[in-house]
Amino acid sequence: MTVEIPYYGLRAYALFFTKYGTKQQFSQSELDWIVSQSMKKKIFSLLLRTGWITKNQKNRYTCTSPDKAIKNLLEFKVPETIKEATKPYAFTGLSAIEIWSDYVYVQRGVERSPYFVKILKKDLTYWKRFFNTHKIPNYLENGSTIGEFIILIPTKKIETIERDGLKVEPLSETMKEAKENQMYAYPYGYMLKKYGAHR
Repeated sequence: MTVEIPYYGLRAYALFFTKYGTKQQFSQSELDWIVSQSMKKKIFSLLLRTGWITKNQKNRYTCTSPDKAIKNLLEFKVPETIKEATKPYAFTGLSAIEIWSDYVYVQRGVERSPYFVKILKKDLTYWKRFFNTHKIPNYLENGSTIGEFIILIPTKKIETIERDGLKVEPLSETMKEAKENQMYAYPYGYMLKKYGAHR
């Protein structure tokens, strides 16, 4: 999986790809006369960690194909990444409807993929840092961007149930929201049939 990289990393990748494509191997010495030793280490560390190049054997590297690298930027990674978190959270709203309806209702595509997540107010700094570290755009209450992003909804308390390895708000809250919005009539009907009426 590749992630977005700073401009200096993209320029280094462009240099390697232009000279070697995806088949030929190259070494770190390619940058010896161009940048300082510390910058060279920083560039190679960045490109390896983010998936733009791969290490084949001692000090030999190849480029990931550009089409694969670019396409991978839009991969869905939030569901697996959030499992690493150590603070409480709960998927809520449309995201909870997705989970409880066994994904018969899906609100996402590669163009736009929002996740709505309740967090504790006191943990806001933790969550901003967590998602920023994983290069996942995140917003407070509302926002939008291309691809995946998180809408953080701070609250004083969170009630969660684990489902498919994810923490989600209780079914009763999800059913209530789905019932109140005609747009979610199909997933509401699915949940009603599967779980029965919830109060």
